[in-house]
Amino acid sequence: MSVPVGQMLAVLRHIAVQRLRGNSRYPLVLMLEPLFRCNLACGGCGKIQHPAEILRSHLPPERCFAAVDECGAPIVSIPGGEPLLHPQIVEIVEGIVARRKYLYLCTNALKLEEMLPRFRPSPYLAFSVHLDGPQVEHDHAVCREGVYDVAVSAIRAARRAGFRVTTNSTLFTDADPQRHRAFFDDVMALGVEGMMISPGYPYAKAPDQDHFLPRRQSQTLFRRLLADAPRRWKFNQSPVFLEFLKGAWDLECRPWGTPTYNLFGWQRPCYLLDEGYAETFRELMEETDWDRYGRASGNPKCANCMVHCGYEPAAVEATFGSLGGLLATARLAIFGPPRRAAAAEDSSLPCPAPLPGANGFPALPILDRAG
Repeated sequence: MSVPVGQMLAVLRHIAVQRLRGNSRYPLVLMLEPLFRCNLACGGCGKIQHPAEILRSHLPPERCFAAVDECGAPIVSIPGGEPLLHPQIVEIVEGIVARRKYLYLCTNALKLEEMLPRFRPSPYLAFSVHLDGPQVEHDHAVCREGVYDVAVSAIRAARRAGFRVTTNSTLFTDADPQRHRAFFDDVMALGVEGMMISPGYPYAKAPDQDHFLPRRQSQTLFRRLLADAPRRWKFNQSPVFLEFLKGAWDLECRPWGTPTYNLFGWQRPCYLLDEGYAETFRELMEETDWDRYGRASGNPKCANCMVHCGYEPAAVEATFGSLGGLLATARLAIFGPPRRAAAAEDSSLPCPAPLPGANGFPALPILDRAG
């Protein structure tokens, strides 16, 4: 695990305060979406399918700051859309950092290198660069050639300038474990602080509906991907969540742990599902029927979801909810999971057909999955 000590302490303080107040549901990360507009049209994205007038809109800094203050989470993530397209993104970043919130600005990095001089390095600010795998796989996922090389160049420039940098990788059915393991080595060689990985969520509005991973296939993939993971790999995620991805730790979704605020207000129930909006954070927390969501609810929209925004809060709860959970997580963090080969059934991971091209980008060849 590679998380700044200051951030861990901020989260621990926040949890302690919430427990003292008797709160069983509380936010850990605010997902702040100041715009939906993007300069890419990724096949698996369900965030850019809004009408043109919505895509031209954005939140003013004042509404962003009000949401940060109202929510009170110690961590803020700014996804999108592409946040660097916001005309006041520097002001928004500076205002959140001034509040001593740990901020992750998620970006495809197409504009990052040119905009770096407008930002100031801070222990509270990290650029989370979207990289969905090796060059061919990433460029296919974002439906444009050359994006991987631009992102890698921007990561190097950001590190030279003294910024914290993490990466964010979403995996689909075309993910080849061996190629992604080599990709992890390449990412760590760039000097990033840590990596974040997650299976894709099947957005109903996403153009490509054929390559989202069902739960059991996700577990098979991540067992192969993380089998005997070398210590040089640093993940900006809890070890419990990584074990959950492999099917080795049972967690239930905690959607209130990562509330979302965007152009329409507080999104119910989470960043991934769009089932109405609340005017205030309190209304979101108190009037949302949380029992309708998560795998245990039987909601078919939640059946295959294993995405970090719902399950990282559950991993934190599992860690700090009991002494046993804390000790088990400490063992994982210090010694890693038991060193063993990938499970025998992992060989059943199917070799997918070539992905269809999108926006003129050619389809991927079938990847050799032998070994």
